[in-house]
Amino acid sequence: METDKGVVLATERYGSAESWKYVSKDGVMERRRDGSEGHSGGNSVFGVFKSVFLPQGYPESVSDDYLQYQFWDTMQAFSSSLSGTLATQASLRGVGVGNQEATVAAATVTWLLKDGTGMLGRILFAWQKGSKLDSEAKKWRLFADVLNDIAMFMEILAPYFPACFTFIVCTAGIFKSIVGVAGGATRAALTVHQARRDNMADISAKDGSQETLVNLAGLLVSLILIPLVTDNPVLTLCLFFLFTVLHLFANYKAVRSVVMETFNEARLSIVLQQYLKDKRILSPPEANQREPVFFEFGQTVPIKFGVRLQEIAQSPEDLELALKENSMPYLLGVRNGCVCVCLGPEASVSDEIRAMCQAVVLGNMLSSSNSREATGAAPKQQKGHWEMVHKSHKLMDAIFNPLLKGAEAAGWDMKRTLIDWDEWRVEWKTKSS
Repeated sequence: METDKGVVLATERYGSAESWKYVSKDGVMERRRDGSEGHSGGNSVFGVFKSVFLPQGYPESVSDDYLQYQFWDTMQAFSSSLSGTLATQASLRGVGVGNQEATVAAATVTWLLKDGTGMLGRILFAWQKGSKLDSEAKKWRLFADVLNDIAMFMEILAPYFPACFTFIVCTAGIFKSIVGVAGGATRAALTVHQARRDNMADISAKDGSQETLVNLAGLLVSLILIPLVTDNPVLTLCLFFLFTVLHLFANYKAVRSVVMETFNEARLSIVLQQYLKDKRILSPPEANQREPVFFEFGQTVPIKFGVRLQEIAQSPEDLELALKENSMPYLLGVRNGCVCVCLGPEASVSDEIRAMCQAVVLGNMLSSSNSREATGAAPKQQKGHWEMVHKSHKLMDAIFNPLLKGAEAAGWDMKRTLIDWDEWRVEWKTKSS
């Protein structure tokens, strides 16, 4: 390649920034910007900001929803920082800061009780709900922020109830410890989603830098707010509610902006229901927009994954019925109004997805038949349940392969799932074995 200014030997580009070219002229190799206008992105203010606060290789190294999520996450962190300042001021006033009659020992005991109960709450919550945080990251992320606002509101009100101050701040401490576990764990799950070059550490580090910058801005604003709200409870509550509304709105927009390409129970159910309706496969953005981000109670038939065999079969006859029409490495059954799935040790990711789909179909059948079976005898109900299981096997034989291929073509990641399986794995014997 030749130009009037020399021969182009090579070109180079740093990520998605502007490109440079190496030109040979009169026996000398020169490096020139590819284009006559503009300044080097690396030397511009934006270039410096990008290198300090965004992951290396942005935007190619992160998911498409990264920037939108980080914008709303920054907004919620800023408002939460201001709310936290108001709550901290109230807590300090409650333990006796500025009160000559308060003792250091009493304040210390109160603070230790607050921290101690928070530590216990953190351990118990991680024990009970730790495995749920991956599969329902959006719901728990939003739940954590709502609970955080409740905890800060309790801290603001605590000084006005001196007789119950210790109990209130300890309860708020437990809530905040739950927030710490749920918020940190779900942020890690979202980091895994955002990392497109296995650059989770870089994304996490830059997220920390962004949060530090936001907290610094919140600190500067707090220096202005503190003199205004001191001894002014009405203004304190008004500002707190204002920041809380902004915080919750930003959090809702943040979790709504996340587009995960892996199936969890909710997203797979949404895609399956649409496919059963009109044979159309929803893309990840479409399914994520329909995915609920608030916890729902009592609206669907519960499904348990990875249960023990006795949850499905209580007798050899039940096991034979579970194996009827079934050649897959999983078993399905109904017990106490709940769909139970028993998984074999050789089950693949595809088998897990199929088991989940079949469980959703069986749950739909069970839900529609509950009203008719409400007055029926138990043996008759059980027989009807096994008939629904066998019917669901035949339906999945007909639709699953087209569904699987269509989902992969639509952009879903079929190599892994975020379905919350328990650890029980069962090997069963058939008549032929």
